[in-house]
Amino acid sequence: MTPHRPIIYLNNAATSWPKPPEVLEAVNRCLALPPFGSGRTTGTEGEDYITLARERVSRLLGAGPPEHVVFTQNATDSLNLLIQGFIAQNGDGCHVLTTALEHNSVLRPLRELERQGRIRLTVLPFEDGAVSPGSVEGALAPDTRLMVMTHASNVLGSVQDVRAIGRVLHDHGVSFIVDGAQAAGHVSVDLRDPSIDAYAFTGHKALFGIPGTGGFWIRDPETVAPVRFGGTGSSSCSLLHPREMPERFEAGTHNYPGLAALAAGVEFVRTTGPEAIAAKAERQAAFIIGEVTQEPNVVVYNDRPAIPIIAFNIQGMEHEDVGFILARAYGIVSRTGIHCAPLVHRAIDGGNGCVRLSLSWFTTDDECRSAARAVREIAAHAHSQVGPA
Repeated sequence: MTPHRPIIYLNNAATSWPKPPEVLEAVNRCLALPPFGSGRTTGTEGEDYITLARERVSRLLGAGPPEHVVFTQNATDSLNLLIQGFIAQNGDGCHVLTTALEHNSVLRPLRELERQGRIRLTVLPFEDGAVSPGSVEGALAPDTRLMVMTHASNVLGSVQDVRAIGRVLHDHGVSFIVDGAQAAGHVSVDLRDPSIDAYAFTGHKALFGIPGTGGFWIRDPETVAPVRFGGTGSSSCSLLHPREMPERFEAGTHNYPGLAALAAGVEFVRTTGPEAIAAKAERQAAFIIGEVTQEPNVVVYNDRPAIPIIAFNIQGMEHEDVGFILARAYGIVSRTGIHCAPLVHRAIDGGNGCVRLSLSWFTTDDECRSAARAVREIAAHAHSQVGPA
């Protein structure tokens, strides 16, 4: 029998793994006791994970009042609530900006509103992985009311200057929603700066929580209408949904184990240190890129990513085949395809897709060496089969 090959997990931009021991322990503790939530039980034995997670997320993001942190299923859910709620509150027919760097969690809600004739949409191109504040200013129109864009690309690993872009937008009275799904946990975020109006995050990536958790922070709740209604455990006599925060945007029973995990994951990020996490990520990504680009037929689409994402192709091979060989021959888990970001791929590889390696704090230097060696071996073999150009 062939011995089981150890897994080298390099798909952390999708869902991080492994989780810190503290996260697993928090989930176990949560499930071992009856659920506790204000207004939903007379029990007193459980931990108030909802409040704990809210306070820790607020502190990590520099987000001000914890009540302005809203919990959802994930970043996609958050962005839908924010985008749909903004248009519901501010009226149809306005002009909205976004970028070609976006994940479908931004593109699809906006395209659907455009299809319905409710907004006019402009998609800004990027250059060298970035959208410039100048290009944003040049695209503004008298009826521009909203911009939605990513903080960090899930394909290129490039981080956008959202602070400078937000200042341009605010100078023209335009609201700014930022998708922080890839950035939160990798990039320092300080939402005390008034340039951002709402910031969406997810729990299961660099915040080290488990799937099914996420949320958003919002500066002024009155700018976004609630679009989901139901039980909150408060004001139950009223047939209208509460307008106070955070109940304004939260309905139904919370994911208690998920929020326990999120609270523990955020605390792990804080105690480990965002600067230490970023420094290790930069060093390891630079090592892998420096190694694999020694093969002439390896194309890396961003050779200086700000978060540890390495997108590449091997000339003469399909990305699905490269991913298959990495998994079956080397035990390396990657991701191949379009990565839910079709406009990025149209710009960098003709829309064909690529292989993505994404690292986390738990990725070891030995794993980086093994991954680089594997890609080089696959590329060298492909080059020998095709011959020099």
